[in-house]
Amino acid sequence: MATTNPLQFIQQVRAEVSKIVWPTRREVLLTTVMVFIMAALTAVFFALVDILIRSGLQGLLNLFG
Repeated sequence: MATTNPLQFIQQVRAEVSKIVWPTRREVLLTTVMVFIMAALTAVFFALVDILIRSGLQGLLNLFG
């Protein structure tokens, strides 16, 4: 494995960093909002599933209890 000196390493890192395409502020804002919306929808979905399972089990227990 070839070794490089620290100066060459820093130059290579800077060259690679310059190739990165950074997102715009608008893209970051939109994706952040989408994450919050999806998290809220997921929370509502699991809350509804929990309520349905709980009411089903309570009904089943009342039927046999």
